[in-house]
Amino acid sequence: MTPNELAKAREQIDGLDEQIQSLISQRARVAQNVAHIKQRMGDTGDHYRPSREVEVLRRAMERNSGPLTDESIARLMREIMSACLSLESPLTISYLGPEGTYTQAAVLKHFGDSVKARPTAAIDEIFRDVESGAADYGVVPVENSIGGVVSHTLDALAHTKLRICGEVTLPIHHHLLSKDADLSKITKVYSHAQSFAQCRKWLDARLPKADRETVASNAAAAQLAQDQGAGVAAIASLQAGQLYELNILASNIEDDPSNTTRFLVIGKQDPTPTGEDITSIVLSAHRNQPGALFKLLQPFADAKLDLTRIESRPMKGSPVNDYFFFVDFVGHTSNELVKKALDDVRSNAAFFKILGSYPLAVM
Repeated sequence: MTPNELAKAREQIDGLDEQIQSLISQRARVAQNVAHIKQRMGDTGDHYRPSREVEVLRRAMERNSGPLTDESIARLMREIMSACLSLESPLTISYLGPEGTYTQAAVLKHFGDSVKARPTAAIDEIFRDVESGAADYGVVPVENSIGGVVSHTLDALAHTKLRICGEVTLPIHHHLLSKDADLSKITKVYSHAQSFAQCRKWLDARLPKADRETVASNAAAAQLAQDQGAGVAAIASLQAGQLYELNILASNIEDDPSNTTRFLVIGKQDPTPTGEDITSIVLSAHRNQPGALFKLLQPFADAKLDLTRIESRPMKGSPVNDYFFFVDFVGHTSNELVKKALDDVRSNAAFFKILGSYPLAVM
């Protein structure tokens, strides 16, 4: 490439940047106008609409002709929508803190950077924040592809009045972080219990003699590694390492490279159908009835509804044989076939509750 060709290419980029910026500003003004129209129509509710957001992202990915990946296009569109929404009133999102956790990363992936992220010390506090109005939405981890379900989240879902409004899937890559620069000097490792489970083989092989101490979150582990210094390490994200100024002793130490955590978005609204939706319910069977669980699930088979997850959890304060069953299936409660199946399930259940119908995660 000659200097003239390079200068011409840069001039093209400058011109395109000007057009992009102008179109983004135009989009923001239209978004503000939409808000004003809604106010005149008497719609003073939440300006964030999960179904609408997902539809915009799906269309953006369908239009994508490269060279950027669908994920990159979706991330760019998410940030544009997030910035436009913040012109009305920035959303407050409660998450499991402190700053630097994977749950915070899930918040940013789903809502973009133009939100007020509110860290809490425990999953129960996230539910209380949203129930009380201190936060518009909450993001909670529900299951990991290696470590399994997050029991605190399932227990809270069984008793809350909140609804599941969306889901986020986040690839999880763990890193060993420390103020030390020498792996051989590490004598103690802090981490969340789930992360220890996800990195067990690596730790057994590389740090078999190091003490492992469980803490409330990976970011809390990174804080401890920063505070305690030499000989102490944490399993956490790259973001946490940067935030707490720690060295990376080893990267991607998870036992399974496809390690993924699923998060749920909890709030007070019921998203409208998008055509690609998940419904979550929790139920229990009548005790001492042979085949009770089979009878509960039979309506799903009759309606040809695809079950994507079934988990059991003991009921708190009940005999050991009493369980909640958490069920996810493809479909939305607005569909007549789904309604009939759920009515049939409800009629056979000792306890029945719809947790939400919400859009399938975009990416």
